[in-house]
Amino acid sequence: MGRLFQILFIFAALTCQYTGAEAKDFVLVIDAGHGGHDYGAVGDKTNEKSINLSVALKFGRLVKQHHKDVKVVYTRDGDYFKTLQQRAEIANKASGDLFVSIHTNSVDKRNKNRRKIKGTATYTLGLHRSAENLDVAKRENAVMMLEDDFTATYQGFDPNSTESYIIFELSQNKHMDQSIDFASKVQSEMVSTAGRHDNGVRQAGFWVLAKTGMPAVLVELDFICNPVSERFLGSEKGQTKFAKAIYNAFTSYKTAYDHSSGGRPVSGGDAPLFTDDDSDDEDDDMTDDIACNDGELRYRIQILASDVKLKSGSSQFKGLNNVDNYYDGGLYKYTVGDYTSMDEALRELKKVRSKHHEAFVITMRDGKRVK
Repeated sequence: MGRLFQILFIFAALTCQYTGAEAKDFVLVIDAGHGGHDYGAVGDKTNEKSINLSVALKFGRLVKQHHKDVKVVYTRDGDYFKTLQQRAEIANKASGDLFVSIHTNSVDKRNKNRRKIKGTATYTLGLHRSAENLDVAKRENAVMMLEDDFTATYQGFDPNSTESYIIFELSQNKHMDQSIDFASKVQSEMVSTAGRHDNGVRQAGFWVLAKTGMPAVLVELDFICNPVSERFLGSEKGQTKFAKAIYNAFTSYKTAYDHSSGGRPVSGGDAPLFTDDDSDDEDDDMTDDIACNDGELRYRIQILASDVKLKSGSSQFKGLNNVDNYYDGGLYKYTVGDYTSMDEALRELKKVRSKHHEAFVITMRDGKRVK
């Protein structure tokens, strides 16, 4: 009997080794929004579809270069049209582990702040908690109306009807935690690496996110309707910085994924991270338009969010000073520091990230976050 157990033990060990060797690559699906006859948002000199594709391909190349165990799948790798449904089907067929949809933002021509509004926002699927979030979702979902008989393909969904979005409010996304985690990392990198204004992690009803069976985010890089932002969006330097920012977020996310997957090699350990190495670039509009009254604005470093209030002596705060919190979107959000300038906050951010990799800088006024 002892000999039998020994044989079974050896067989189990060999089986585990074989299984580990055959572990599938991490599949990253990169979705460049719009394409072909669908230009997306249009600026004075360029258009959304071209910006999205350039950033997507640059991001994909960085991942391929530094993460050998990652398979990159593009929903489009050229200037051609793919429907929202086709994009989701490509991701699902590839058994994706993460879906990143890249877009460029804009607002209606009647908006009086059209040429001043700016900043990056990263969306996950969920309730659109503001009219602004709903407007973004409507604009991105409206691409389905370019298709023949889109109501049949999208089961009667009308992207311009507020009532249609009830389906997203009823949707339970089992990947929500991972999606929010990655979205937070993207936002942090957009500030520290790409030098963008932080418009926060948001939730809204995007069809392409709802139909992908994996953690998924939609990144709105910046506002093409703002001439300063458009210049950055359309430049080689700007697009490279966007790609590096999303790549850094992916590397951080992938490293945590490897640690939690048990037995997988941690690929992120050898992958380089990029920083904003050209802070004097005239297109890097780090200074907020709203900051003309500089004395009212403060900058803090957000380290985590929780649905329950943590005790002041929590281990999460070990080694940190000046910890504070604010309540927003149903969560207690914890910050450290209180800085008068973004530059000062960004310098401290590098230190804080040694303990909290997902930390990012936020702007506060009168104890409330400015979004």
